[in-house]
Amino acid sequence: MPIAFWLINYNMNLTLKIWRQANTTSKGEMVTYPIENVSPDMSFLEMMDVLNEQLINKGIDPVAFDHDCREGICGMCSMYINGEAHGPDRLVTTCQLHMRKFKDGETITIEPFRANAFPVVKDLAVDRSAFDRIQHAGGFVSVNTSGNTQDANNIPIDKHDADKAFDAATCIGCGACVASCKNASAMLFVSAKVSQYALLPQGKIEATDRVLNMVKQMDDEGFGNCTNTGACEVECPKGISLENIARMNREYLFATAKG
Repeated sequence: MPIAFWLINYNMNLTLKIWRQANTTSKGEMVTYPIENVSPDMSFLEMMDVLNEQLINKGIDPVAFDHDCREGICGMCSMYINGEAHGPDRLVTTCQLHMRKFKDGETITIEPFRANAFPVVKDLAVDRSAFDRIQHAGGFVSVNTSGNTQDANNIPIDKHDADKAFDAATCIGCGACVASCKNASAMLFVSAKVSQYALLPQGKIEATDRVLNMVKQMDDEGFGNCTNTGACEVECPKGISLENIARMNREYLFATAKG
């Protein structure tokens, strides 16, 4: 087979329908942008970078979107792509999504994460500080730093519990669970933060206050309740399990009974 066969240009031409909104209070709309010669090896954000460069060269305001590490760690990137949080792939964030998941000639609809508790800042960028306030309400362990602290390795922890706590702690707070939930519930996020401490002896002392305060803050932020649809677990880029919601419900029941 001639080597020239492998040099065929497999780049794609796409149509992007992107939500454009100047600020939180302004009215937004979907705007269509054609983009050509998109390499299937590009990440989704690299494709957005190419689009923005083209828009800037034409004197058009670039599309605003959140991003930071671009390694699937920070949880900043948050796009609702073709009706799915982070797009059609599984266990990846938007920055880890590659254009090979799309076909030449395809129309891609790109929206921000939709929730009353996640107001749009501009275009595809949303304000997720509600998650920060929930975390501040109880997602921590008060550590004695007086010099008499015990080394964590001296505290025996069951391997099963340690693994479950680690799995819960992999939550990056991206908000995909909220965006994919018909109720805009933050239960998966909050339960992951509650679980990572509830399973460890270091988190037992403040367990009652933690779950009560975090659930209250979640409700105050305006997130919806969980109706066990399971979309949050499916769309979660870190595969956080619904088991954490069940654990948080038990923790909350115990805390309220304890008074």
